[in-house]
Amino acid sequence: MHALQYELTFPADYDMGIIRARVSRIGHLLDGWEGLGLKTYLMRERGVHGSPVNQYAPFYLWNTVEGMNSFLWGGAFQGLVDDFGRPEVQHWTGLAYEEGAAAGAPARVAVRRRRTVPEGAELSGVMADAAAEAGRLAGLDGAVCAAAAVDPRHWEVVHFSLWDHDAPEASGEVFQVLHVSAPERDLLARGHQW
Repeated sequence: MHALQYELTFPADYDMGIIRARVSRIGHLLDGWEGLGLKTYLMRERGVHGSPVNQYAPFYLWNTVEGMNSFLWGGAFQGLVDDFGRPEVQHWTGLAYEEGAAAGAPARVAVRRRRTVPEGAELSGVMADAAAEAGRLAGLDGAVCAAAAVDPRHWEVVHFSLWDHDAPEASGEVFQVLHVSAPERDLLARGHQW
């Protein structure tokens, strides 16, 4: 599993209805994308759920590198680049994925928490703890799914979770979910991935 996210941050007075309309118009295009576990079309609106910014920040869990590369280099990503410029694409290698008790429910919000792996930390312990945290999050009320991944270049762990309600028990940045494309969600490997 590979996790991927890019963020487009807009001015405080930006009309986020533009992003809602964009997702409404094109969100379905990845509903059948080969190699894609899930894509969540995420948005933060200044003043909503404590967000200080207006932001569009889709988050992906990929089953295959081929599917991810086909998206990035095969033309689909170019449409976003043409409309908004080329964003920095963050990428993490998967540590764990778990389905929650609300797996069949529509996701309303997502929570992302990033943290730096401390210098000198025992890596096996940090990664095991990150995988266990994904399992803990998935076990909470209203959890649709939870994942953990790591960027070993910057030594950053990311936890990502989807929720069927607006008040998740997870700490981190809260995003509104505009659409979910999940053509191969059932193929995402469960549990820790090493």
